[in-house]
Amino acid sequence: MHKFDEMYEQLPYAGAAIRGHYQRYDQWLARQPGELMRSRREEAEMIFRRVGITFAVYGAKDEDGSGTERLIPFDLLPRIIPAHEWELMEKGLVQRVTALNRFIYDVYHDQDIVRAGIVPIEQIRDNAQFRPEMMGVTVPNDVYSNISGIDIVRAPDAQGNGEYYVLEDNLRVPSGVSYMLENRKMMMRLFPDLFSQNRIAPVAHYPDLLLETLRASAPPATAEPTVVVLTPGMYNSAYFEHAFLAQQMGVELVEGQDLFVKDDFVYMRTTRGPRRVDVIYRRVDDDFLDPEVFKADSTL
Repeated sequence: MHKFDEMYEQLPYAGAAIRGHYQRYDQWLARQPGELMRSRREEAEMIFRRVGITFAVYGAKDEDGSGTERLIPFDLLPRIIPAHEWELMEKGLVQRVTALNRFIYDVYHDQDIVRAGIVPIEQIRDNAQFRPEMMGVTVPNDVYSNISGIDIVRAPDAQGNGEYYVLEDNLRVPSGVSYMLENRKMMMRLFPDLFSQNRIAPVAHYPDLLLETLRASAPPATAEPTVVVLTPGMYNSAYFEHAFLAQQMGVELVEGQDLFVKDDFVYMRTTRGPRRVDVIYRRVDDDFLDPEVFKADSTL
């Protein structure tokens, strides 16, 4: 099986040419003392640990029997994607997520894709994620997955160039974007000269885009929608991200016990009394979302 390397045109590395979009970085890296790079890595790990940018590993235990908290993955060597490749990938991902949302809409409505013989009904009906309770339910803007996490890998093609492939689609409660944002912030702190010398697409505006997307799901004629982030709580493996995104968007982070329903509207308990909620960005799996419809013993 052929292997693909992002930086080198061929393997093994000895004598291999550097790919064009990595050449400036390779020249910069050659000027950096090894001790400096080691100290930068140690600095990054110290800051991540001090700030608490970690994630829990379910099932893993420390020596004292407590759960394992691990630092977010961080690599001093960036993965560089040329602008023309990113533009093509962006178009493909927009097309893919649009198609996935239309597929989900069809599954919960007319099921034309089943009648056309494209997808057997058994593959839908017997899927663990199929929710018969949602049949006939129309969601805002017909969008079922407002935030999608598409895992992409790269493998060599016949010419030795990298070809992008989708590994899987995470459409329910994808996590990990906060770690990407913190990684970028850390790289800018450790190596500001890299960013001043190169044109690098920004990512810091992601929380603004996320809030805009969530507000688009608000009921019509809602001038200033109230948005909240619903978390299972501090013991969830992605709790850092829940708190981070709520803080970055300037919205409330809530748990199930903070919310209640009255006259078919959701309200949030606050120190100033109940406040109506228009949009809930849920980071809770379907099974634990509503004890009246899904798991009856859920307290989340």
